[in-house]
Amino acid sequence: MEIQEFLKYRSDLIKESQDEDGFINESSFINCIIPSMLDAKLIDSEDFTETYYSSEIDGSQVKINGYIINDSGERLQLFILNDESISLDNKNLEISLKDYYDGIFKKAANFTNKAIKGHLNEIQDVGAINALINQMSSSLGADQFDVIEIFLVSATATIENRGQIPQPKRIDFKDETIKIKYTKNRETVEKEILVIKRLVDLNFLYGVMISQGNREQLVINFEEQFDYKIEAIKAADEVNFESYLCVLPAEILAQLYKRYSSRLLEKNVRSFLQFRGVNLGMRKTLTKDPEKFIAFNNGLTITANEKEIEIINNKTYIKSLSDFQIVNGGQTTASIYFSQKDGIDVSKVKVMAKINVAKNVSEQELDDLISSISEFSNSQSKVSTVDLRSRSPQLNKIKALSESILTPTGRKWFFEKSKGEFNTKLRIAGASGKNRIEKEYPKEFRFTKEQLGKYYSSWGDEPYKVKKGGEAIFRKFLEDISSEENSKKVNIDRNFYELLISKIILFKSLENIHGTRNNAIGQLRSAVVPYAISVLYAHTESNKKNDKTFDLSKLWNKEGVEDDLVVYLKLLMILINDLIKKYAKSDDLGEYSKKRELWDDISTSKEIAEFLQSNNSLQIFDKYSISKKELEKKLKSKSKSKEVDFKLLNDYINIHSKTTEFYKKMNSLLWEHITDNEKDKLSNISARIQQREDLTPELVSFEENIIQKTRTNQPEIFDNINYENNKLLEDTFDYVVKKYNSSIDKSENVISVFEKVGSIAKIKGVKYDSVFSEIGKTLNDGFSPTTKQIYYASYYVSTINEIN
Repeated sequence: MEIQEFLKYRSDLIKESQDEDGFINESSFINCIIPSMLDAKLIDSEDFTETYYSSEIDGSQVKINGYIINDSGERLQLFILNDESISLDNKNLEISLKDYYDGIFKKAANFTNKAIKGHLNEIQDVGAINALINQMSSSLGADQFDVIEIFLVSATATIENRGQIPQPKRIDFKDETIKIKYTKNRETVEKEILVIKRLVDLNFLYGVMISQGNREQLVINFEEQFDYKIEAIKAADEVNFESYLCVLPAEILAQLYKRYSSRLLEKNVRSFLQFRGVNLGMRKTLTKDPEKFIAFNNGLTITANEKEIEIINNKTYIKSLSDFQIVNGGQTTASIYFSQKDGIDVSKVKVMAKINVAKNVSEQELDDLISSISEFSNSQSKVSTVDLRSRSPQLNKIKALSESILTPTGRKWFFEKSKGEFNTKLRIAGASGKNRIEKEYPKEFRFTKEQLGKYYSSWGDEPYKVKKGGEAIFRKFLEDISSEENSKKVNIDRNFYELLISKIILFKSLENIHGTRNNAIGQLRSAVVPYAISVLYAHTESNKKNDKTFDLSKLWNKEGVEDDLVVYLKLLMILINDLIKKYAKSDDLGEYSKKRELWDDISTSKEIAEFLQSNNSLQIFDKYSISKKELEKKLKSKSKSKEVDFKLLNDYINIHSKTTEFYKKMNSLLWEHITDNEKDKLSNISARIQQREDLTPELVSFEENIIQKTRTNQPEIFDNINYENNKLLEDTFDYVVKKYNSSIDKSENVISVFEKVGSIAKIKGVKYDSVFSEIGKTLNDGFSPTTKQIYYASYYVSTINEIN
């Protein structure tokens, strides 16, 4: 059944990758799975540069789809897509032979070898790939890249045929090395480039999705990988962790960083540190007093969740560590690696390390333990303590607002706070329910927490950071909205949410206007879009000489961009596209657009100044601007009304709408796999649904966990639960929320609005007409109605549905 789940997930990925004409572009599929790779920490950024090239050269098949250069610059990550796997005929989707993948890897390996050796320099008219080939074949590229990582993306399930039912299988591929010579400072340098091959198949992608985006565990086997065992002293043995003290050779740390790069580092540390600049103090010690490094340096703090140890002559040796993370000492590790890369001998350098091995903890408890260790042990670099996981209180507020606020036409946006949340919703719903949910929340009305950081920060003056994306921009977003300083404090309320959605509408609209493939303005969309938005921002909101700002609320009210603005934005992006080419001081335009220097040159250019002073610009800004004082007054007025949080009621209604049949059947099918306490809670949920009663936050949390647990371990159970979703209850909840939102937007009296509905219900002879008066008073006091009140209100909503 597990393989069938992979293939069902494949269908969702294929659908997500299709354009409005049903076409699947190879680049669009890779872009669809890039966020999963970012979640698994295989890459630092989702900024994938498309460089599609496929040909036969000197009898060898060559293919590449694109690349990413990692944050610290020493790792080139190449992507090749198995194009057969994204066809719609559903053939050859279960792969058991390693040779099948080897044949595809060979095409990317051929590209790598030929590019490095300069055998592809004659290629003409193939777009952005020229910059990549030139860099790979140059002395600068030879010096920069120590690792080339090839990702084979394949929408196939990798299996082994043991027994009657195929089972998932992981295939690992042997590393290779490429020996090269190049000139540096007029001297000939010899080095080996490590080539790592990694399969990104349905097995991997499905695993990331059901783990809700948790990192892929990094297992370091020191004995196998480095022929080394760490001699250690056990310093503590507590209930939830053991601590060991040891000394690590710097050469081992350098090798670790070379192979795994920032995957070694805990999320808070990784997204904070800048590795390009090596700490001068460390470099001085490494160069002049390597033996003293252990005395001068604070050392490393490492966490793991499992260890393999060996006792020899009463001495303890650590052979391997699972879920290896450096939570303090990331700068030390990177400095050692880059110093060695620059020719400094680190063979005499040793580093103190404390290794904390967690035990008897859940995944969440492990995360909390690691975060605490990171926060309290990090003394070399000040690391902000914002919670980069989906449990962030700020993200919870945004999630609550997304479930409480409707657009002017009555739509909701779906904020996927946790990886796989939307997919799980579809998986439970069944065929008919799935279609309804997809219509209710098409992909243009959904956004993830990673996209959230990018969309929010695009309305600013750092488009080069937005272009880069990844955890760095997500951290910036969270730090911006988490600030407690009075001048910077952000209230996450209705105003915040409406402006956030306006920014998302603007960003997505520009992407659509820019276009893709043959209809695109150019090949730099991921840079052109944020740069264009920043031009608008710099000319209006951040311009102190301008007493007006761009009125984002117009986008919220229209739920899109009007035709005249579409034409204007296209002209702006055409100009930006040309200016990136003009002012970039590198052939690799995509990489150079991540630099502040390019934004400084473009934003202060005479071309931008002339464009903004044109009659067309003056007319557009006259129509789409608002006085800064007027905007401030408008926002203050709106923020005075009590904000009702519908989040908990929404959770209750989601559970009630599944009906008692769903939970009774679930209890029955899970009977042998769950505890008595879990059985009692499922029975309690069924009983409360029958009695039309509110649940409790604890029951909501339990329901979420049991659904996720089933989704992970026994997803086929959902196929055996036949139930009719109580759509009327959901419609009634949406009706109440819509009425409430409308009254707030129009500054109407909430009590009067709902009393009027009650009067109409009474005239029609509908039962429980008085409930609307109760709901109005409750909402006016700033609270959401009860579940039972929604049930009573559904008698009236059913009559509306009959008319419609």
